[in-house]
Amino acid sequence: MDIAAGFRSQMYRLVKVLRRETKNDELLSLTERSTLGLIDQYSELLPGELAAMEKITTQGMSQIINHLMELGLLIKTPSAEDRRKVIVTLTEAGKKLVKQRRQEKQEWLTRAIGEKLNAKEKQTLADAADILAKLIG
Repeated sequence: MDIAAGFRSQMYRLVKVLRRETKNDELLSLTERSTLGLIDQYSELLPGELAAMEKITTQGMSQIINHLMELGLLIKTPSAEDRRKVIVTLTEAGKKLVKQRRQEKQEWLTRAIGEKLNAKEKQTLADAADILAKLIG
């Protein structure tokens, strides 16, 4: 099997397992969870930037933003430079939810590594993480 194909396939499966094994709030779609993660990463974004990053229409992103606002996870504020634009940021509840989900995934992965891998495999995985960081840039 091609290294790239095998690696991609296993990474995809790992992401699916992490989603399945950690608490999943049925109120949020995958795109909504991803949107929260992006806003957490960048602190604040314009709706159009979010739509482009998620590769969805601005109308679709508007619906996502509105739903997340209804849940109290996001707020929109007018841009200081251009009052016609709005900036989307996380509320404290949104920040807490993103942090909690990341922590749950981290804990599951730490537990799985500890239970399923021997010392040599753990070192190989640590080396692979360094290689992956190099690959990503």
